[in-house]
Amino acid sequence: MSKPILTALSALTGAVIGAGTVGKVTRDDVKREKALADKHLALFCLMNQWVKVKQEGKNLASYFERKGYKKIAIYGMSYAGETLVDELRDSGISIAYGIDKNAKSIYSEVEVLTMEHELKPVDAIVVTAITFFDEIEEKLSEKVDCPIISLEDALYEV
Repeated sequence: MSKPILTALSALTGAVIGAGTVGKVTRDDVKREKALADKHLALFCLMNQWVKVKQEGKNLASYFERKGYKKIAIYGMSYAGETLVDELRDSGISIAYGIDKNAKSIYSEVEVLTMEHELKPVDAIVVTAITFFDEIEEKLSEKVDCPIISLEDALYEV
């Protein structure tokens, strides 16, 4: 084969491989962005339901009291977790601790642990990371012997 043809084939092969790699990265980026968008939509819907509950004059403390949960832990100490801490302040419900994979970088008025810590007994654990509830519930159920509740479920049952 002549050198110009070999050079052209090499360049074409490189272009095809490069295009395939760029296409894969783009597909992966699209999947990641879609997952993030879905997570934020779920969080928006959760917070919207919370506003509706508040507009009806209801609160989550009454839900926990009705269920007999006086001492809870909160899994997921980002926006929804901190909002739950705020809502339950000065109620009859005590928050023993929070649980979050980023515990070291979270400032909160409650102690924040990771799943690797020993989790002290509580009446229930409320999971605010609703898009990962099934995975979190499975891991928590191996470590604790109490109800594990989705914050979303609690808001729809208030």
